[in-house]
Amino acid sequence: MSSYDALASSYDGLMADGSYRKRADWLERLFRKSSIPVQTVLDLACGTGTISCLLAERGYQVTATDGSEEMLTQAMGKAAALDGQPPLFLHQTMPRLRLIEPVDAVVSTLDSLNYLTKERDIRETFRRVYRWLKPGGQFIFDVNSPYKLRRMDRQMYMDETEDSFCVWRTFFSERTQVCTYQVDLFRARRDGAWERDFEEHRERAWTEEQLRRYLTEAGFTAIILTGDLTMKPPAEDENRWIFRCKKA
Repeated sequence: MSSYDALASSYDGLMADGSYRKRADWLERLFRKSSIPVQTVLDLACGTGTISCLLAERGYQVTATDGSEEMLTQAMGKAAALDGQPPLFLHQTMPRLRLIEPVDAVVSTLDSLNYLTKERDIRETFRRVYRWLKPGGQFIFDVNSPYKLRRMDRQMYMDETEDSFCVWRTFFSERTQVCTYQVDLFRARRDGAWERDFEEHRERAWTEEQLRRYLTEAGFTAIILTGDLTMKPPAEDENRWIFRCKKA
């Protein structure tokens, strides 16, 4: 899992189009359809904690984990401004998930699971999610589709804010099914100069068949795949898939 050492402090500004409130609304609608009441939620690979905080604001007891200390620092700063009970943040990678007690629902948003590029890691993650989910509880997550990651090969993207400028170069390998993001981040300093950082991120294009198999092996049932924020099956050119399943 990439640590987002440099990107953490600029991530929210660069991801301003993340439609976080729409995602939180979507998750809450699914919670209401759960076969068990949803009060406790795990936000797996929470990043800077935007979804965690939105759910906490709505009265859910949220535990949030991430493998990056820098991202968690940003998340805790955000949570400090909340009224009511803030999320409990834990520094953990996904395959090493360990909670105090089981939760009613587990969510993971904005392609966090694509960062698991090895089969053993995603299978272990699913096993641990199953372990820490209450019977009848939902596991809801999204991934970047193989279609999206494949078409990103040899592309360049730019994002900027008032005090940062980010260049993303992407390369997709058909052999490994991994999309590599090379990220150059330039941030303005107080003296007027610009500071440059470089990071490399990798996302695996998991197929529907693979993810269904790993979820089934972990014990999950009622596995449903839809397009992004819809109840309909994904289109062939869908960029983001949403999986939902439950623990029997």
